Amino acid sequence: MQDEELLRYGRHIMLDGLDYEGQERIMRSRVLVVGLGGLGSPVALYLAAGGVGELHLADFDEVDLSNLQRQILHDTAQVGRPKTESAVERLAALNPLVHLHPINRKLEDKVLDEAVAAVDLVLDCSDNFELRFALNAACAHHGIPLVSGAAIQWAGQVTVFDHRDPDAPCYRCLYREEGEDAMSCSETGVLGPLVGMIGSLQAAEAIKVITDTGRPLVGRLALFDLRDAEWRTVRFRQDPDCPACASRRATRSVTGW
Repeated sequence: MQDEELLRYGRHIMLDGLDYEGQERIMRSRVLVVGLGGLGSPVALYLAAGGVGELHLADFDEVDLSNLQRQILHDTAQVGRPKTESAVERLAALNPLVHLHPINRKLEDKVLDEAVAAVDLVLDCSDNFELRFALNAACAHHGIPLVSGAAIQWAGQVTVFDHRDPDAPCYRCLYREEGEDAMSCSETGVLGPLVGMIGSLQAAEAIKVITDTGRPLVGRLALFDLRDAEWRTVRFRQDPDCPACASRRATRSVTGW
């Protein structure tokens, strides 16, 4: 580790349970952030600031004026530009030591599979159920941990799906694929600081997974009601009939990961 890195990441290195070895793991890690909006903004900022080796940034949308109330990765001058371009510019200025890989297209089919296979960890910061199920399936297939977050109005949630563990539950264990998409914040609204809090927790969980520190939210769903300032945690287990988990167990038995 170079002198500049020791100075930049010194407060991490001082942490009990993370220290020098943990920071080295962060610097070697490759992370995919899916969605550069309200949740993806604090996720990308904190992971870049923390020294993640490679940040793969996926979004196909452009910055809109209505985004700026909560999407702190972008600013007024970026309105009309692709979010990936805005994000790369901001994150490179924050930490030029991080390698940034923008993906300015929809994640689907082969593109999604290749994007997941290229990293060590995925953070789902999207607001699309179809994409969330597809990400879960791809992460299950490749044995990649997935940190999932969601926020709407005054409420948010975070959990971790550790697809390296054949007994850990996945997104499909928690939610059925049938049904309509949940309401979006453009339809119902969302308080800006809420997505900052939920995204920050996602970033913290990602660092815990990368460094093998603490107890990540595997099999636990953290729920936050900001209006009443109340946290609660709900435990959930693997669904024995979950097709994604069955596929993951089969892959593990063949490959040995």
